Amino acid sequence: MGELLSGRTAVVTGAARGLGYAMARGFLQQGAHVLVADVDKDAAAAAAEQLAAEGLTEATAVACDVTDELSVAELAERAARHGLTIWVNNAGILRNGDMAGMPLSGFRALIDVHVQGSWLGCKYAGMHIGEGGGSIINISSIGGKAGLAGQTNYSTAKAAILGLTKAAAKELAPRNIRVNTILPGIMRTAMAEQLAPEDLAARLTDVPLGRIGEPHEIADAAVFLASDMSTFVTGAALEVSGGRFM
Repeated sequence: MGELLSGRTAVVTGAARGLGYAMARGFLQQGAHVLVADVDKDAAAAAAEQLAAEGLTEATAVACDVTDELSVAELAERAARHGLTIWVNNAGILRNGDMAGMPLSGFRALIDVHVQGSWLGCKYAGMHIGEGGGSIINISSIGGKAGLAGQTNYSTAKAAILGLTKAAAKELAPRNIRVNTILPGIMRTAMAEQLAPEDLAARLTDVPLGRIGEPHEIADAAVFLASDMSTFVTGAALEVSGGRFM
């Protein structure tokens, strides 16, 4: 087992499944203690149990609603008691649909979770990461760079995260807190598994590497940005997309 993150405490939001779970697992494998945070407390607890079954026992399940400022503040305060150094704003939702037919609530829901949630995470992680500095990682999407039809709310939210990352990186740099963002492409998650085979094949035609991405490849990028391998990297947008929309 590696030790790139030995002795560090990490928070990952939306960590009960998908890319969040993969990142939590990757941090644990590198020696971190991880707060597995999710709005679904039972799912977070199940995820922590599953990780423990692999021998990754330094996972603690925590309920957190990233749209609720008090909930995020309490999570940051709890993590700070263990020496918070890494925070990943990963929690997200989908409400796909053509713009003309989408209710305003379908737009606001994405902004509340992705943008407001990430902003609150940056705010409170920035306040509670200790004097030694640390790393905040925001999860955007290649859809925030290129724009995807039928996902105007999602692309808007993910593009906003790019601006948040750069502004927060400038504000927090004096405290040696680095802020970066990862832009995943098509990854093997529950969302991709729901695609019809022909739809997935069509999307993969845009991927020069010609395949779907694996969750551990996002986790590997997150470990890099969380660790001392990236001590001079801040305000960066790391595309992990197989070259899609480069």
